[in-house]
Order: sequence, then structure tokens, then C-alpha cells
Amino acid sequence: MFPEGFIQRIKDQKNIDSESLLNALSETAPVSIRINKSKWNMIPVNSEPVPWCSNGYYLGTRPSYTLDPLFHSGCYYPQEASGMFIEEAIRQVSETMENICVLDLCGAPGGKSTHLSDLIGDGSLLVANETIRPRSEILAETITKWGSGNTLVTRNDPSHFGKLPGYFDIILVDAPCSGEGMFRNSVAVNEWSLENTVHCSERQKRILMDIWPSLKENGILVYSTCTFNPGENEENIKWLIEKNNAECIRLDVEGFKGITEIDFNGIYGYGFYPDKVKGDGFFISVVRKTGKQEKTQIRARKKAELRPGKNDIAIAEKWTHFSNDRFLKWGDEVFAVPYRMDDYIHLFQNLTVVKAGTKLFTLKNKDYLPTHELALSQFLRKDAFPIRDIMLGEALSYLRRDNFVLHESTAGWNLITYNGINLGFVKNIGSRVNNYFPVEWRIRMDIPEPGKENILQWNN
Repeated sequence: MFPEGFIQRIKDQKNIDSESLLNALSETAPVSIRINKSKWNMIPVNSEPVPWCSNGYYLGTRPSYTLDPLFHSGCYYPQEASGMFIEEAIRQVSETMENICVLDLCGAPGGKSTHLSDLIGDGSLLVANETIRPRSEILAETITKWGSGNTLVTRNDPSHFGKLPGYFDIILVDAPCSGEGMFRNSVAVNEWSLENTVHCSERQKRILMDIWPSLKENGILVYSTCTFNPGENEENIKWLIEKNNAECIRLDVEGFKGITEIDFNGIYGYGFYPDKVKGDGFFISVVRKTGKQEKTQIRARKKAELRPGKNDIAIAEKWTHFSNDRFLKWGDEVFAVPYRMDDYIHLFQNLTVVKAGTKLFTLKNKDYLPTHELALSQFLRKDAFPIRDIMLGEALSYLRRDNFVLHESTAGWNLITYNGINLGFVKNIGSRVNNYFPVEWRIRMDIPEPGKENILQWNN
């Protein structure tokens, strides 16, 4: 079932009981989610907390996410439990979460990015990056659904961040790897080879060296993989520290049963082995930059041409809770940028931006067209639009973009909600109701009979 080269290596690998690990990898993976407490403050029925994550929960069974309107509205995200440990790691090594800049270098599909956006709060900036175009679009969709407003999504090679020396306080490199920790999935097993483990190790080294200059002096680099291979894990961290002025930080994991501390000649990493923890395989290590590092010079720039007009600002303030100094107009579109305007302009000039904060509305023939990003934003004012709360069947019809009937609705723009949570906009033009749920996000699968959706149930 598993590659012979993998089996032979783990037989002699320190910290691993190969027979126990292989047995665990033959079992079904645990199911876990992380809740967006800014939108949804309930706990799943028959769940248990993930010990190292404040909003993470294990589920008893795997529900249908596609048929759950709360998933489409960003109330929770299906995320692997071991990877949620980034929260504990960053909390232990960061002096503050206020007014900092964070880079999630390999962000797609978005679980760790939304997690980071929660941790740092609205006064800080998260740059969520993904090199591959289709994956960057998935990342942008996940960030939009989460609605936090502090995130810029980019599509850049790691080497491009060299244009931003000493800019980031924290960098997360969840590196592409050989995927041994996901061997419960046959795809990961079939893609594994000894040659690929070597290739991954070399690529990881390139990524680390490319990104290193953009980390501030005394900044924190969090490195993680979903593999057990020392050549992609602790050996790479040792190599990085030997090449640079840096130190490895030892974490306190005594309070978390099953996490294995890896001491590789003074290099500390933390292994999550499926026979010891409830989760997939995972490795994490934390490094602090100790050497000198020049800083990115952010200069005040001419912003008058990007400033929305008075009417635009009035609408943006009427509809949202964003600070007035974060509004920007690009063509006929008005945005709320995720950070200081000078920083935003500098990043826009040096990176390929996929999602520029929160797009609020588009101007068309003197009409203001609210966006789906606005509907899902945590900064949308509750009284900005007439609200229509609908039942599950209607919500699924809306999410499929079926012909949508909305009786006794107010003329013009209406905000559709399910269980009090925003799903998106419709516009009542009298003769019909136009559905503005994004075409590319619509549910394409058949909807089962009412009552058979198998969606998550919640406790207060």
C-alpha cells in the first residue's frame, strides 16, 4: 500500500514507530474545522476542541460542506487539525499581534491564511500569496468568504519578495513537500518517490533563501511541511541557520499530548505523527533572524487621484465600518484597502495583486452596485440594506443561481441571509429578482430532497 522506499526509511528514523505509524496511516483521517467567531459563535454538535487552536473542532463525521450555506458564507473552514498548531507557535514567539505585517507565502487554499488573519486582527496586514494562478483564485475566494478585511492576496514567486527587504514581522512558509503526512490519501501515495523527496528539499531551500531578505531583523519565520522526511524538515532548518544569522526557537509543547519534539543537534522541530496525535502528519519549526537587515523604505506618495469623491465616500461610510482613510478608487470601483495607504501603494507597485482588500461597490451610470465581497465582509453595517432571511431550500436555490423568487421584498438591493448570516445580494426590479451570487462560485451538484443534506448541526 505504501512505497517501499518510504517504509524502509521510517524503520530507522528517529522519533518514529514505523509499525504504529503505518497502521495509523491506514485508518480514516480525522475531520476538523475552524470557526470564524467574527461571524458565527456556535459549536458543532458532537464535536471536541482541537487542543492547540482556540476555534478549532474535531467533528464526529464528515458533513457535506457544499450543501451548507454557512460554509459558503465563511462561518467556518474545513482545516486539517495538525496545521492549526501555527496559532500556538506564533503566540509563543510573538511579542505583539498589533500593527504587524505578515506573509503567508504558500497560502492556497486558504486555511492557514484565514487563521493568520484572525490572529493578527484588523490593525495589521496579511499578504496571502500563491504562485499558481488557479490556486491564487481559490485563495482569493476563501479570503473573500472569511471577510476579515486585513488581507491582500498576491500571486508571486518567492524571489519577487526580495523587493521588500525587511518588510515582514512574521513569514509563514508552509512549503510544498513530498506529502508523506497525507498518505491516508491515495493521491499522495501515488505521487511519492525518493527522487521527489530530494527535489522537494532543494526547492524548499531555494524558497527559504529567496524569502529570507524580506524578513525583518528579529523577525520570525515559521516553517512547516506535511511530511516526515528529515531532509525536508529539520535538516533544511539546520541548513538555513548555517547560511544566515538566525536562531531556532524552542517551543513549549508539554501541555499538548502526542506532539513530538525533534532535537537535531540543537535544531528544534515539532512532529505530528498520526499514531500519536489526532490529525495528519505535520512538521513545524520556528526561526528568529538575528542578523542585520535593511528595511523597505515606504515613502509618502501622491494619492489624490486614488481618493474617491465625496459621494463615493459617503456611500462607503453608510454601508461599512471601515476607516475613512482606507477608501481607494480605481476606475469605477471603490475598495477598502487592508492597511496604510502608502504601504498598500508600495505593495501594489512591487507585487502582482489578485485581491486588493475588499471591493465595496462599482459605479455604473450613477448607480452604486454593491459587491459580493461587501456582502460577506465583517465590516458591512447591519442596517445598510433591507434583509431577507431565507430557509435552507431557498438558500441552496440561491447558491445554485436557480430562478429565484422573493415575495414581498423591498424594491432595489436586498441582502439575503440564512440563520442571520449574510449570503449575498439580490436586486428586486419589480418584474423579477436578479441573483447576484457569483456565477463561478455557484453550487453545481444536484440538491438532495429536503432534510437529507447532511449538513453540520450546532449547539449554542
